[in-house]
Amino acid sequence: MPLNTAKGNMYSFVSDTFNTIKGACFHDCSYCYMKRWGKLKPVRFDEKELKCDLGKNKFIFVGSGCDMFAENIPNEWIDKTIDHLINHENQYLFQSKNPQKILKFLPAIKNQSVVCTTIETNFWLNVIMRNSPSPIKRVEAMNNIAGTGIKTYVTIEPIMSFDVKKLTEYVSLCMPAQVNIGADSGHIENHKLVFNLPEPNKQEILELISELEKFTVVKLKSNLNRLMK
Repeated sequence: MPLNTAKGNMYSFVSDTFNTIKGACFHDCSYCYMKRWGKLKPVRFDEKELKCDLGKNKFIFVGSGCDMFAENIPNEWIDKTIDHLINHENQYLFQSKNPQKILKFLPAIKNQSVVCTTIETNFWLNVIMRNSPSPIKRVEAMNNIAGTGIKTYVTIEPIMSFDVKKLTEYVSLCMPAQVNIGADSGHIENHKLVFNLPEPNKQEILELISELEKFTVVKLKSNLNRLMK
């Protein structure tokens, strides 16, 4: 079984994606790109994926389709996935809105991995974020993860209206080697974005970038161009 090549608005540094856990994500964020294809099946573990030859010298985004560290994911599923990963000489990106759970698995993944979390804004927007941990809880967990010496990233996507001072503080506490910024790229109907998220303007984004570049590398995703005109 071959790997899935990264496509679309995926991170430019990621070569492939690997998903053993599939179906509806527990976090149920209103803007989730997976929802554009209609109602998702219940979450499940796909044993067939463990037959996949991951090769070597790749940068693989593990769990790109469903947050594999969400509260409803059994530890057994995560253990099986990691056991398969560490038998291959690759680098792995683990991204979760529940990074607190990643702490339990760091001893197994630390040497080959980058841990990333999403911080769309410093504000808690429960109507949009739904079952996700609040941004500050994600930050606190990432601060603990970074303290172990593992490389961390932060993704601000889809970027939403923010307080530049507070969001900069949140990101800095994660001690990221890199910050990725992107906009809502959800499906469009009648030339309008369906999810109608609160978004910052160009000047606000430029100010945030300037502050972040004082302590980390900032990468802009192509979908941010819509807000930078």
